[in-house]
Amino acid sequence: MNWHELRVLLVGPLPPPAGGMANQTWQLAELLRSEGASVKIVQVNSPYKPTWISSIKGLRSSFRLVPYLYKLWRVSGQVDLIHLMANSGWSWHLFAMPAIWIAWLRRIPIIVNYRGGGAETFLSHSAAQVRFTMRRATVLALPSGFLLDIFSRHGMPGQILPNIINISRFHPSENNDKRGTTKSLNICITRNLEPIYGLDTAIRAFKMIHSSIPQARLFIAGTGYQANELAYLSVSLNIERLVTFTGRLDPDQMANLYRNCDLSINPSNIDNMPNSVLEALASGIPVVSTRVGGVPYILEDEKTALLIPSMDPSAMAKAAMRIFYDQALRKRLVTNGLEEVKRYHWDNIRENLRDLYESSMVRTTDKGGLARKSS
Repeated sequence: MNWHELRVLLVGPLPPPAGGMANQTWQLAELLRSEGASVKIVQVNSPYKPTWISSIKGLRSSFRLVPYLYKLWRVSGQVDLIHLMANSGWSWHLFAMPAIWIAWLRRIPIIVNYRGGGAETFLSHSAAQVRFTMRRATVLALPSGFLLDIFSRHGMPGQILPNIINISRFHPSENNDKRGTTKSLNICITRNLEPIYGLDTAIRAFKMIHSSIPQARLFIAGTGYQANELAYLSVSLNIERLVTFTGRLDPDQMANLYRNCDLSINPSNIDNMPNSVLEALASGIPVVSTRVGGVPYILEDEKTALLIPSMDPSAMAKAAMRIFYDQALRKRLVTNGLEEVKRYHWDNIRENLRDLYESSMVRTTDKGGLARKSS
């Protein structure tokens, strides 16, 4: 299959807000277009029209869902294949499930690229419904072995399609070799300000770090409803002057933050395959992360990162200080991290994705007697 012959529809969220799945949808569209493919997008998080509808719960979902379904039906008739970015919960029921059924009705191959967190909890309650719909899908593609195992346990086999890291944006700074040789320690956390991401644990850990390393500074990039609570926590610990809440950053600003920091911490209590961890590795800075969810599937303790228990500020602080004081450890983690993240470069994923697209169109033809749509 030649990329120039492919007409693909991407269904998923787009920035803003610049979340992990939204960034991946936008990035994939740009990469496919750069290869010559014709790409259309149906956005699941389009702005509400009129804007005042967004303040009315219950009604606002209808104002987003009806235009979504109309556009999805119309545009799906103009493509060869649908690539669906799927999530859990209401997002699955409102947006992913209708896309699968529309593809089935229109006899178009669809790749369900599930990327949502909380898959185990979601499937423990909804596996039967999800399986019923997934029988109409062509392929289930998952970004990690963690999700592959979960879906397999619930009777839905899939295959791995890793996330893509943009190395033209996320790369080491020019003076990366000199990092760690100064007395400063700039730490970044790039997760939204929500309880599942464990920011309170990280702030408490930073208090301990600062007691040992007075020059340490903490930068927290993200937004969320815990913002005031976390700001108050930093005040109560008397470290508010040392903690910077940057708010939401666009991808280029995020890349600059990584390059200006010496360490990245991922303090999550629940996680899947955090892109922020891979972006930090690609930026040439060491990572301390909790050992939760899919994290051990992408990071190896003492080799590409230091892994710690969740909700343990003492362990988090000790791991960060180990990296600060042990230059050999720091260098090993950075070197191995840069090597590991090569797996997520577009150059290493492109051909696998093209094969997946091509086999999906052939598989649909074989199973359902469907012919590829003519131009």
